[in-house]
Amino acid sequence: MTRLTYRDAGVDIEAGDALVDRIKPLARSTDRSGTMGGLGGFGALFDLRAAGFQDPVLVSSTDGVGTKLRLAIDARHHSTVGIDLVAMCVNDLVVQGAEPLFFLDYFATGALDVAQAADVVSGIAEGCRQAGCALVGGETAEMPGMYHKGDYDLAGFSVGAAERGALLPTGDVGPGDVVLGLGASGVHSNGYSLVRRIIETGNAGLTDPAPFAAGRTLGEALLEPTRIYVKPVLALHRAGLVKAAAHITGGGLPGNLPRVLPEGTMAVIQAGSWPVPPVFAWLARTGGVEPEEMLRVFNCGIGMCVVVEPENVEAAVALLKEHGDTAHRIGVIEVGEGPEPEVRMEGLSAAWPN
Repeated sequence: MTRLTYRDAGVDIEAGDALVDRIKPLARSTDRSGTMGGLGGFGALFDLRAAGFQDPVLVSSTDGVGTKLRLAIDARHHSTVGIDLVAMCVNDLVVQGAEPLFFLDYFATGALDVAQAADVVSGIAEGCRQAGCALVGGETAEMPGMYHKGDYDLAGFSVGAAERGALLPTGDVGPGDVVLGLGASGVHSNGYSLVRRIIETGNAGLTDPAPFAAGRTLGEALLEPTRIYVKPVLALHRAGLVKAAAHITGGGLPGNLPRVLPEGTMAVIQAGSWPVPPVFAWLARTGGVEPEEMLRVFNCGIGMCVVVEPENVEAAVALLKEHGDTAHRIGVIEVGEGPEPEVRMEGLSAAWPN
């Protein structure tokens, strides 16, 4: 009679244990006030009072990296997608006025490659350090038959908190308020199914020189991690300078900015009021993508928007500069044409790079 083991079925328990040993110091490097215990328990504990909160409301978010993972796997570059994973969650927390407190990850693969998984988790730890939140736990799932060799999937989960009276938006956004745009580091983590299709139709290779980024391969340039906006937006919020904020992800400016605007308002956005990174011109030109479609799919150079009162624009721009962010005055809030909040783009055809 054949005596089978879990390893015979494709699951290596020892490899999983080795991964935990490698990532424990990464998790410890993200410790912050409020964390309790370490990896290895059945659950993670967090002390809100020790983190300085008196009457907190918890805010939660979950997300993934999408098909940007396919590029990372094909390019064999795994150390930055973890930053993307954290960014996609914590940027969604901060726009609600919440400080990210802790993060958990889910890593699934067919056969565990300890070095590959450790590279991914090193990026997650770096993202947590940038966001000021603790990596308190996660799950590594080895599932033979579910994934091709070398493939993996990621999901992230983050929890933040805000004092009960300090949630965003403030509720008094209205005509005359100014929209500031914070620059994106690149494509971030949305639209990569279209990016991959453009690469395919343009007969480009990930190891080819990037036409829009000197000294980098196409794969390296397209894997530039998502910018984490937690610290600058929290600084604005704590200074009382922001009324609303929107993380510009899938759906672009037209799809995300209305989510934080009240009924009966419209954000009028002036194209050409911010520099569009050259990667977007390359994507538009190589794929023959129309400007309206580019704006609907990609961030097009604006990864975060904040709405401020006109008299606070100068102070907000200066504070963002202190945190290393360049803010562009990209639009204004006006009375809407209907009950639903919306975005109107002006000057698009003239301003869009080609």
